[in-house]
Amino acid sequence: MDSLTQAALGAAVGEAVLGRRLPGLRAIALGAGLGTLPDLDVLIPYGNAVDDFTKHRGFSHSFLVLMLLAPVLAWPLWRWLGPAVSYGRSWAFCTLALVTHPLLDGFTVYGTQWFWPSTRAPVSLSSIFIIDPAYTLPLLLGVGATRWLRRQGASRAAWPNGLGLALTTLYLGASLGAKAVIEARVERTLALPAGASEGTVLTTPAPLNILLWRIVVVDGDSYQEGYSSLLDPPGALRFRRYGSAAPPLWLAAHPDFQRLSWFTHGFYGLKALPGGAYEVTDLRMGAEPDYIFRFRFDPPEGPGQDAPRPSAIPGSAPRSDALGPLLRRITDPDALDAFRPPAPSPRPA
Repeated sequence: MDSLTQAALGAAVGEAVLGRRLPGLRAIALGAGLGTLPDLDVLIPYGNAVDDFTKHRGFSHSFLVLMLLAPVLAWPLWRWLGPAVSYGRSWAFCTLALVTHPLLDGFTVYGTQWFWPSTRAPVSLSSIFIIDPAYTLPLLLGVGATRWLRRQGASRAAWPNGLGLALTTLYLGASLGAKAVIEARVERTLALPAGASEGTVLTTPAPLNILLWRIVVVDGDSYQEGYSSLLDPPGALRFRRYGSAAPPLWLAAHPDFQRLSWFTHGFYGLKALPGGAYEVTDLRMGAEPDYIFRFRFDPPEGPGQDAPRPSAIPGSAPRSDALGPLLRRITDPDALDAFRPPAPSPRPA
């Protein structure tokens, strides 16, 4: 999730665990700071574009690492806060503020390595967009209302913050329910057996809501893209198909290509470039034809030589005028037609 949301969640945790024991804004400031700590891994240079992309949300988002880090951070915090906070409460605060960060990230499409150092694929429940005001605002309002009530000397000041945490938790549950509805609709539309969409169909919410969903279907040397709203009438789900090249042997054997395939769960597009190079696109983040993460792979310079390390290709910024049609698409199945590129003509047999 975005940094503001992670700070808001951390602040809500800080208020819930330490709010009654610390004066002023100390509890929410500590929570906001600790809640954003795992994302500092973006400052680490890993050596090449693919590693920088795929190792973010790695060790710093591992439940194991954060559970081990929590008691270490809790000790100096306890000593600093004084007798108002016990070591056990300091430990609980550090654990909750740290662990809720990757837990929330796991609901997005990017991929979070909860089980690092295990080589299991990153967790991406893909049920909430990285920026969603319906999740963030209840946290901010709850924290703000609780702090205001505490300044007024109210005896029961914690309930707005608790309500914000409860509502956002319910919202995450609702996002998983909405995703299940969309996946069942896709399986019916494509005539797939129940559960057969796993690994070939990606469903991810459109920006700022969980009513409209983007669907990507990977099918051999092509992929399809479509949109579906929870409010759509029957038969409104339509797809457009786009071509994708098959990887040559040298690319299929490239360790960085294999890591990209692992990290994206196979949802990538491949395009041949001049000079034998290939462009690999992460199809999960963006929409046709604008994608955020693209990588260039150049072939080996000669027989028996290794291919060079890949480089990043600047991603396409989303169209500034597309948000309105996206939001209208929630209720109008035709709202995006003018903003989606025509599907390429079928290739000759």
